[in-house]
Amino acid sequence: MESPVAVHPDGTMKAIVQDRYGSADVLQLRDIDRPIVADDRVLVKVRAASVNASDGHLMQVPLIARMIFGLGLRRPRNPVRGGDLAGHVEAIGRNVTRFKPGDEVFGAGRGTFAEYATSSENGLAPKPRQVTFEQAAAVAIAGCTALQGLRDKAQVRAGQRVLIYGAGGGVGTFAVQIAKALGAHVTAVTSTRNLEIVRSLGPDEVIDHTQEDFTRRGQRYDVLIDIAANRSLGDLRRVLTSRGTLVLVGAAKGGGLAPLARPVRALVLSRFVSQRVVVFMAEVRHDDLVVLKELIEAGKLRPVIDRQYPLSEVPDAIRYVGGGHARAKVVINVS
Repeated sequence: MESPVAVHPDGTMKAIVQDRYGSADVLQLRDIDRPIVADDRVLVKVRAASVNASDGHLMQVPLIARMIFGLGLRRPRNPVRGGDLAGHVEAIGRNVTRFKPGDEVFGAGRGTFAEYATSSENGLAPKPRQVTFEQAAAVAIAGCTALQGLRDKAQVRAGQRVLIYGAGGGVGTFAVQIAKALGAHVTAVTSTRNLEIVRSLGPDEVIDHTQEDFTRRGQRYDVLIDIAANRSLGDLRRVLTSRGTLVLVGAAKGGGLAPLARPVRALVLSRFVSQRVVVFMAEVRHDDLVVLKELIEAGKLRPVIDRQYPLSEVPDAIRYVGGGHARAKVVINVS
């Protein structure tokens, strides 16, 4: 059988473009060239994407971080934002063997706030059968973050007591369900406005942090997943057992290098305490996407969507998420 060849699609597409660093005000909906499909890439016709906190962070990256990570000094190296996607495979490079044109897929790609985006073969998986493209688009980054944080970093086992702080957000809603699927006793901490959503996900206990300080209840947990990132490390360690594990997921608020200060403090602290303090950045991988797909198809995981926006309103969606207003996931309807 002849191998598929790399495709160089003609034509343009609509995309949300960022020509300079700044707030969501710098984003523009424009017609740009479609991506070229390299030998090891997959071109996806995007049906839906979703907004992550990282989309806003990457728009206003400090100069030193741009230099360290090679993001582009004066303007973003990749001018199209967006990481999550769901859609149809449009074309494949010659080295891609897992997918073929027409396949329904979900996962993570490069520049997904657009009508077409590319992804690596490892960043995609077949779309779960019983969910919409909008629901599937909400899964990859938040779902892999929750899965890897609980299963790999915290090594959660059946019967352990797990506390999810920030349970009402994108990562949090996945973390509650995945911790339950792993057999843990789950305590979800969220705000009053998120109580109904979080309770519907099946935790063993829900705490409204606006009414009760969960760090002063006297209860100890084997694992604490911190997504909210607004309590001190000392406060969080207080609710852990002496050999418990604290996994830091969310980035602290603030400009400049403020989001980096907390992880650095955590890494230093981990050398001097009996508890494990883990800082990590999730990687979207095919095998983990398949795990999430199987959990969804088994009825153990449900993507929760707060709001949906058309492609033209991505700036509003990023403002909504960046302002801390989002409950669960915010989705972009692309086509």
